[in-house]
Amino acid sequence: MALVTARIERTHYETHLSTDSQVIVADEPVEMGGQDRGMGPGELLAASLAACTVMTLRMYADRKGWPLDSAVAHVDYTNDSVTKRSLFILKLILNGKLTDGQRARLVEMADQCPMHRTLQNPIDFETILIDDVGSTNHIM
Repeated sequence: MALVTARIERTHYETHLSTDSQVIVADEPVEMGGQDRGMGPGELLAASLAACTVMTLRMYADRKGWPLDSAVAHVDYTNDSVTKRSLFILKLILNGKLTDGQRARLVEMADQCPMHRTLQNPIDFETILIDDVGSTNHIM
Protein backbone atom coordinates (compact mmCIF):
# COMPACT_ATOMS: atom_id res chain seq x y z
CA MET A 1 0.00 0.00 0.00
CA ALA A 2 1.29 3.45 -0.85
CA LEU A 3 2.26 6.01 1.75
CA VAL A 4 -0.03 9.04 1.51
CA THR A 5 1.19 12.45 2.63
CA ALA A 6 -1.14 15.34 3.48
CA ARG A 7 0.26 18.86 3.55
CA ILE A 8 -1.59 22.00 4.58
CA GLU A 9 -0.10 25.44 4.67
CA ARG A 10 -1.80 28.77 5.38
CA THR A 11 -4.69 28.54 2.89
CA HIS A 12 -7.83 27.49 4.80
CA TYR A 13 -8.30 24.43 4.36
CA GLU A 14 -6.71 23.44 1.09
CA THR A 15 -4.72 20.26 1.58
CA HIS A 16 -2.50 18.53 -0.96
CA LEU A 17 -2.55 14.74 -0.74
CA SER A 18 0.27 12.93 -2.48
CA THR A 19 1.84 9.57 -3.12
CA ASP A 20 5.06 8.96 -5.01
CA SER A 21 3.28 9.55 -8.32
CA GLN A 22 -0.09 11.26 -7.72
CA VAL A 23 -1.43 14.49 -6.19
CA ILE A 24 -5.02 15.44 -5.38
CA VAL A 25 -6.48 18.40 -3.51
CA ALA A 26 -8.83 18.17 -0.55
CA ASP A 27 -10.66 21.14 0.90
CA GLU A 28 -13.69 22.16 2.92
CA PRO A 29 -16.75 23.88 1.44
CA VAL A 30 -16.97 27.67 1.54
CA GLU A 31 -19.56 27.55 4.34
CA MET A 32 -16.98 25.72 6.49
CA GLY A 33 -14.27 28.30 5.81
CA GLY A 34 -12.60 26.54 2.90
CA GLN A 35 -12.52 27.38 -0.79
CA ASP A 36 -14.20 24.20 -2.09
CA ARG A 37 -11.21 23.29 -4.27
CA GLY A 38 -11.53 19.58 -3.60
CA MET A 39 -13.50 16.93 -1.78
CA GLY A 40 -13.67 17.04 1.99
CA PRO A 41 -12.37 14.21 4.19
CA GLY A 42 -15.76 12.47 4.45
CA GLU A 43 -16.22 12.68 0.70
CA LEU A 44 -12.76 11.23 0.16
CA LEU A 45 -13.62 8.33 2.46
CA ALA A 46 -16.86 7.69 0.55
CA ALA A 47 -14.94 8.05 -2.73
CA SER A 48 -12.46 5.39 -1.61
CA LEU A 49 -15.30 2.96 -0.98
CA ALA A 50 -16.98 3.82 -4.30
CA ALA A 51 -13.76 3.45 -6.29
CA CYS A 52 -12.80 0.19 -4.62
CA THR A 53 -16.30 -1.21 -5.17
CA VAL A 54 -16.43 -0.56 -8.92
CA MET A 55 -12.83 -1.72 -9.38
CA THR A 56 -13.66 -4.96 -7.57
CA LEU A 57 -16.74 -5.47 -9.76
CA ARG A 58 -14.73 -4.80 -12.93
CA MET A 59 -12.04 -7.31 -11.90
CA TYR A 60 -14.60 -9.95 -10.96
CA ALA A 61 -16.68 -9.54 -14.13
CA ASP A 62 -13.55 -9.62 -16.30
CA ARG A 63 -12.29 -12.77 -14.59
CA LYS A 64 -15.67 -14.46 -15.14
CA GLY A 65 -16.01 -13.16 -18.70
CA TRP A 66 -19.30 -11.46 -17.86
CA PRO A 67 -20.67 -8.65 -20.08
CA LEU A 68 -20.43 -5.83 -17.52
CA ASP A 69 -20.27 -2.66 -19.64
CA SER A 70 -20.04 -0.31 -16.67
CA ALA A 71 -20.59 -0.18 -12.94
CA VAL A 72 -21.53 2.98 -11.07
CA ALA A 73 -21.42 3.28 -7.28
CA HIS A 74 -23.14 6.13 -5.45
CA VAL A 75 -21.99 6.27 -1.83
CA ASP A 76 -23.68 8.40 0.80
CA TYR A 77 -21.70 8.67 4.03
CA THR A 78 -23.04 10.04 7.30
CA ASN A 79 -21.55 10.06 10.75
CA ASP A 80 -23.84 10.51 13.76
CA SER A 81 -21.94 12.38 16.47
CA VAL A 82 -24.48 11.35 19.12
CA THR A 83 -24.46 7.58 18.51
CA LYS A 84 -20.86 7.64 17.22
CA ARG A 85 -21.95 5.43 14.33
CA SER A 86 -21.15 5.83 10.68
CA LEU A 87 -23.45 4.77 7.85
CA PHE A 88 -22.46 4.13 4.26
CA ILE A 89 -25.33 3.70 1.82
CA LEU A 90 -24.06 2.13 -1.41
CA LYS A 91 -26.29 2.24 -4.49
CA LEU A 92 -25.11 0.32 -7.54
CA ILE A 93 -25.93 0.62 -11.22
CA LEU A 94 -24.79 -2.37 -13.27
CA ASN A 95 -24.92 -1.85 -17.04
CA GLY A 96 -24.62 -4.72 -19.49
CA LYS A 97 -26.50 -7.81 -20.63
CA LEU A 98 -26.15 -9.57 -17.31
CA THR A 99 -28.39 -12.35 -16.03
CA ASP A 100 -30.26 -11.92 -12.78
CA GLY A 101 -27.84 -14.39 -11.21
CA GLN A 102 -24.81 -12.42 -12.40
CA ARG A 103 -26.30 -9.19 -11.06
CA ALA A 104 -26.99 -10.79 -7.69
CA ARG A 105 -23.43 -12.14 -7.51
CA LEU A 106 -21.97 -8.73 -8.39
CA VAL A 107 -24.00 -7.15 -5.57
CA GLU A 108 -22.53 -9.76 -3.21
CA MET A 109 -19.05 -9.01 -4.52
CA ALA A 110 -19.55 -5.27 -3.92
CA ASP A 111 -19.64 -6.02 -0.20
CA GLN A 112 -16.36 -7.93 -0.51
CA CYS A 113 -14.18 -5.11 -1.82
CA PRO A 114 -11.09 -4.46 0.33
CA MET A 115 -12.26 -1.00 1.48
CA HIS A 116 -15.66 -2.36 2.52
CA ARG A 117 -14.00 -5.11 4.55
CA THR A 118 -11.58 -2.61 6.11
CA LEU A 119 -14.32 -0.22 7.14
CA GLN A 120 -16.50 -2.90 8.72
CA ASN A 121 -13.70 -4.38 10.85
CA PRO A 122 -12.09 -2.93 13.97
CA ILE A 123 -9.38 -0.40 13.13
CA ASP A 124 -6.32 0.53 15.16
CA PHE A 125 -4.46 3.83 14.95
CA GLU A 126 -0.99 4.91 15.96
CA THR A 127 0.12 8.54 15.77
CA ILE A 128 3.82 9.34 15.86
CA LEU A 129 5.10 12.90 16.20
CA ILE A 130 8.28 13.49 14.22
CA ASP A 131 9.96 16.69 15.34
CA ASP A 132 12.63 18.82 13.67
CA VAL A 133 15.59 16.96 15.16
CA GLY A 134 14.46 13.61 13.81
CA SER A 135 13.42 11.95 17.05
CA THR A 136 9.95 10.47 17.40
CA ASN A 137 7.38 10.84 20.13
CA HIS A 138 4.43 8.45 20.26
CA ILE A 139 1.07 10.04 20.91
CA MET A 140 -1.73 7.69 21.88
